[in-house]
Amino acid sequence: MSRNFYFGKDADVVAGSSNFASLIATGFASYGLSSSQSTAFGLLDTALQSAYSTSIEPSTRTPVAVAAKNLALKNMRASAVQLSKIIYATNTVTDDMLIGLGLLPRSTRTPIPAPTEAPVLEVTSVVGRVVNIRVHGAAPDSKRGKIPGAVQANVYSFVGDAPPDDPRAYHFEGGTTRAISKILFPNTVASGATVWLTACWVSGRGESGPACQAVPFTLQGGNVLPEAV
Repeated sequence: MSRNFYFGKDADVVAGSSNFASLIATGFASYGLSSSQSTAFGLLDTALQSAYSTSIEPSTRTPVAVAAKNLALKNMRASAVQLSKIIYATNTVTDDMLIGLGLLPRSTRTPIPAPTEAPVLEVTSVVGRVVNIRVHGAAPDSKRGKIPGAVQANVYSFVGDAPPDDPRAYHFEGGTTRAISKILFPNTVASGATVWLTACWVSGRGESGPACQAVPFTLQGGNVLPEAV
């Protein structure tokens, strides 16, 4: 079963409606429904069963009969959708009970864990104060960007002769969703300074993975031009 009973071929939908009506007729309370809701659906199902039988019998199959069947299907489906929402919201209804009614079991979402691997960060060029970088996974087939489960890479920088032992000393440069990006360093960072870059993957839930080994480069001279800001 890939869909709820009220979607599919007419014959299957009609059979599903009969099963649904039969089960909630006596067990409505266990599904979170009221007696009046059960009775109302039962009437719609009865009309559907009659209209469907008339529409498939060669001696009574007319355009009017087919139209009546289609309307009965529409009315039943609208009611079934509303009742199904109530049933799904009833915590005591198990997946086995849902399947018995012709409904799909509740979907279960497996949370995406935090990334467990560090990205690869490459400094591809340094032009003045603009640094072009590439961030990608370690696997050969992940050269183009993010690893599965990651929505972006956070990039951090540190200015100094050696990378710091305390990760809090790094400056957050921003997040990137692309493999190739650039960082513009301000005039406050001295020309010729050694800059270290590191990055980590971030999941959709905002959880960070391990950071990669810091990559050094030398910042070139020149001030940031107004048009580059």
